[in-house]
Formats: sequence, structure tokens, C-alpha cells
Amino acid sequence: MNGLLALFDFPKLQRSVGLALRSLWLHKLRSFLSVLGIIIGTGAVIALMAFGEGSRQAALDVIRRQGANNIILRSVKPPSDANTRATFIARYGLTKADFDRISTINSISRLVPMRIFPQEVRRLGKSVTGRIVGTTTGYSEIHTLKLTAGRFLMDEDEYFGRDVCVLGAGIADRLFPYDDPLDQEVVIRGSDYRVVGVLAERTPLSGGGNSSQNTMEDFDYDVYIPLHTCRLRFGATIFMRSSGSRSGEQVELHQITATVDAQIETRQGRERIKAVGDLIRQMLDERKERKADVSVTVPLDQLEQAEKTQQILKQLLVIIAGISLLVGGIGIMNIMLATVTERTREIGIRRALGAKRRDITMQFLIEAMVQTTLGGLAGVLLGLTAAYALPPVLSWYWPQLSLPAKVLPESVFISLSVSIGVGVLFGWYPARRAARLDPIEALRHD
Repeated sequence: MNGLLALFDFPKLQRSVGLALRSLWLHKLRSFLSVLGIIIGTGAVIALMAFGEGSRQAALDVIRRQGANNIILRSVKPPSDANTRATFIARYGLTKADFDRISTINSISRLVPMRIFPQEVRRLGKSVTGRIVGTTTGYSEIHTLKLTAGRFLMDEDEYFGRDVCVLGAGIADRLFPYDDPLDQEVVIRGSDYRVVGVLAERTPLSGGGNSSQNTMEDFDYDVYIPLHTCRLRFGATIFMRSSGSRSGEQVELHQITATVDAQIETRQGRERIKAVGDLIRQMLDERKERKADVSVTVPLDQLEQAEKTQQILKQLLVIIAGISLLVGGIGIMNIMLATVTERTREIGIRRALGAKRRDITMQFLIEAMVQTTLGGLAGVLLGLTAAYALPPVLSWYWPQLSLPAKVLPESVFISLSVSIGVGVLFGWYPARRAARLDPIEALRHD
């Protein structure tokens, strides 16, 4: 109780802190080297947790946009064979029959088919190469699209095969830089399409699958038309030109997105989604002889993998922080033991003038805590600087490298608290050793 009261003796505490800061200032290099491990450990915890959380959030955003309770089927162009080289037309991928078979699964609440291929879009002498996406109204529901003007495709557009389209933000800006696109017309492969809606900007999504898709999907240059209109206007075979060559592909559906009626928050819901994914794979394997022309992606698997990766990352962070703080704590103890040896005569004088053992203990313990507190604050500054400055610097020099960061306030609090705790833990033994010195022997020390 007396020790606790001594700790809250604010005038004495203030003098002890002042003496500790003066001692640190007189031995600046030694003090810096003693807390270097604390600085590195604290900064590493904050920075790595920021990068880990940023990467996790980026992965979750991608999965969320795909829909964690969705199952995505994509047509994949198989390697060219003799028949394909002879006809220049590749026949592969999902079919209407596959769509009908998958629709019989009771757990699926919604199916959205798509045809996706590059095509030139024109208006008044301007032309932009974008992606034509033939789909249905369910596409906007799955991807929770935001429109800046107009509407998305409706069931009536699909039923009557209307020549209407919805433009992505990028292609709308290119074709209508100063005009309102709504109710105006664009030309796609010789046919006029009336613009009924314009989408807000969408973040590119890593994906891929068919021959028409790049590794990174840029939705802002998509043009959405009714799937029935797509079949009527473009037919079964799509021809494409690139680098002086001409090729064609006959793909009924490039992608099918199936929404499973399940909650991903529950274990039963996740198991249900996985079971539907396995059932779809089994159906596709049992169909016609072509088995390598469809890929099945379950975003829920990616979500779980991201969660596992985050757990592993947290464990690695604990190990890194533990090692760094352990090294820093050993450094603090060594410096404090050396300080006790240097100040043995001072300790003897203070004891002779009436200082008690707890006063000596508190003095050296406060010095250790001041060191680790300052080291922890410097580590926090280092970690925050790395978290906020490193991503833009890396993106400036390596644009293809993405390193998102999100600083967690709890990481700052925990790392700073642990660094202060290290001062108490590793400063206790030197402080007790100083307090147990014999006053007479201490006065004789040179």
C-alpha cells in the first residue's frame, strides 16, 4: 500500500520523471540503441497490421461485389485443336441446356446468364472499344449497381428484344463528353441502340475466364443490352479482329451467376453454398464430352481463404512483435544494469540521506518506463508513417503493385501498452538490484 502511495506521490513522481529524462538526454546514443528494439517492434506491429487489414478489406470488397452467396460459372476457351484451326471458329463453354439444368436446383434463388465480348461502339464519328454484356435485369440486383441517370434493363426489354442499352461510366464520358446520354443513340455493329441508363464508376474486379475477358475486368467500359437482343443482333457466332487476324467463337453463354438462398453468417448456410457448388460441378462433369471449357468459382471459398490468411498473418505479427520486444527488453535491462553500476555511489548517497528502498526502486523503474514509453511513441510514429506513406510510394514506382493499408486504432493502443509493459517487466530486476545495494558498500564504490 505504501509503495502504491509512493507511486501516486505526484511531486516525487514528477521529479523522478525529470531525472529520467535528464539521464536519457545525457546519454542520447546509448538510450536510442537501448530502445531501438522497442521502436522496431512497435512500428512493425502497427504497419504490418495496417497492411494485413488493408489487404483483407480489399479481398473482402472483391468477394462482396461478387457475392459471397453466389456461384460463378465462366466459359473457358480450351487449347486450340485441329478442328478449331481449320474452321477458325472456337465452339466451347456454357450452353442454354446447362442453364436449364442448373435452374432445377432448389437451393438456387436466382440465375443470371451473360454473353460478354469486345465490340466497337460509335456515335457521331467517335468510336470506343468496350465490352458488350448481354444479360437480364437480375444482373443489377446481384451486383447492386448504382446509376447516375436513367434505369437498368427491365424484363420487358428482354421479352420484346428491344434495342436499348445501359452505358458504363467510362464509355459514357468518351462518347458523350458534353451531352446527356439519356435517350440518345449509339451504334453497335450497324444497329442503333437507345441509351436508357448510365452507371456510376465501378472499381475494376480481378477475374477472368473466357477468351473475351481480361485478367482485370474494367466495368466502366461495359455496354449492357438485353440477352435476347444480343442473340437476335449478333447471332450464335461472334467474329473478332486483332493484329490483322480474324477469329470467331461460338459460345452460347459466357457466364452464369447463381445465387444460393443461404446466409453466409451461419455454418449451415456456408455448407449449403458449398454443397450447391459441388452439385453444379458434378452436373457439368456429367454433361457432353467437353469438360475443360467451364470454370466454377465459389467466392465463399475465397472469403474463407482470406479469413485463414488473416489468422496466419496475426500469428506471424505476434511472433515478430514478441521477438522485437524481447530484444528491446533485453537491451533495456542491460542498459539499466550498466546504469545501476555507474550510479552506485549516487545510490549510496541517497540511502545515507534517508531515501528508502522503494524510492530507489521507483526511480530506476520510472527511468525504464520513460525509455520504453518514448520508444513506443517513436515506434507508433514509424508505423503510421510506413502505413500511410509506403502504399503511394510503391504505387508511384510500381503501378502494378497494390498494397492497401488500413490502420487499426487498437493496434496503436496495444503496441504502445505492450512497450510500456516491457519497461516495467525488464526494468524491475535492475531497479530491485539497485534498491538492495548496501549503503556503506555503495558509498565506498569508485
